[in-house]
Amino acid sequence: QVQLVESGGGLVQAGGSLRLSCAASGLTFSNYVMSWYRRTPGKERELVAGVTSPGGNTNYGDSVKGRFTISRDNDKNTVYLQMNSLKPEDTAVYYCKATYKSGYFSYWGQGTQVTVSS
Repeated sequence: QVQLVESGGGLVQAGGSLRLSCAASGLTFSNYVMSWYRRTPGKERELVAGVTSPGGNTNYGDSVKGRFTISRDNDKNTVYLQMNSLKPEDTAVYYCKATYKSGYFSYWGQGTQVTVSS
């Protein structure tokens, strides 16, 4: 079955960096748009970044532009989120999402906690 497993979350001080990874299995990775979302209690789930395949076109949420970078390695079936200049408001559970290129269906990972202390 399809599995998306996030890793790399943790506790970091403001201004620091983290790199999240999402390893996918059970699907043809190159057929999926990969995205990162985040959710904090009491808020809607927010798109952080997405990357297409092929082509590797990227898009970012306004709050992370210039600080976060999404990338993918289709040989390793993995998508990454490099997060720099972290702020306390980046504290959230970060989720990986795989959306089939037709947009017809998608899969979610279980999430990884990122906590940024001030």
